[in-house]
Amino acid sequence: MPNLSERIAVVTGASRGVGKGVALGLAEAGAVVYVTGRSIAEESFTANEQVIPVHCDHTDDREVEAVFRRVIDDQGHLDILVNNVWGGYEKMVESGEFTWPLPFWKQPLWRWDAMFAAGVRAHYVSSIHAAGEMVKQRSGLIVNISFWAAQKYVGNVAYGASKAATDKLTADMAHELREHNVAVVSLYPGLVRTEKVMEAAAFLDLSNSESPQFIGRAVAALASDPNVIHKSGQVLVAAALAQEYGFTDTDGKQPRPLSLKEV
Repeated sequence: MPNLSERIAVVTGASRGVGKGVALGLAEAGAVVYVTGRSIAEESFTANEQVIPVHCDHTDDREVEAVFRRVIDDQGHLDILVNNVWGGYEKMVESGEFTWPLPFWKQPLWRWDAMFAAGVRAHYVSSIHAAGEMVKQRSGLIVNISFWAAQKYVGNVAYGASKAATDKLTADMAHELREHNVAVVSLYPGLVRTEKVMEAAAFLDLSNSESPQFIGRAVAALASDPNVIHKSGQVLVAAALAQEYGFTDTDGKQPRPLSLKEV
């Protein structure tokens, strides 16, 4: 298991799901992890003293700035940022209709705005604060949680456009940060056993699924790699990293990496 005992991390959008799993995976490796969210609850992490919940609405720039100021005031440095916060999943059903798969001309406009404001823009703003500290240190890792929708049609137009923007953000931030020895990557989960997914478990094939904490183990492996800068700017798949670095899921299994064709 990686040793991140002196590393400080921030994981955004960590109230539940993948974000919470990433926080637990990093804490498992010894990092001190600040977790943010609008509905973050201290009781969600009471069993883990390594995790520090901080309320933050990532559409409010002042609240975001306050989070990073607190981290630096408390710890003096920041080593890892995981941008997981996202918007657009709210109100899936409107007026009795499931709107997620509708064509773009029938989609509610708020979904586009939410995905870019609470997703792409939120990643950008948090990265600004993290990069400022990491450049001073000449070290650091920024991970943008993304998905295959960046590369093929999945769900709806707004989702694809926002995930493609996330991967472009990764590539261009990596370009500007490379000379400062700060790595930036996009990370694709597979089918993750989040709370929402498990609600529909009876209707899904979960034989090749991943726990949320598995994504955290992928981030921990990257953060402990002294040559992670060589991966900067790339799109990485969590299950493929498990094969490369030799870690397993919480159940001891090693999920098979999906391909673009399979998604």
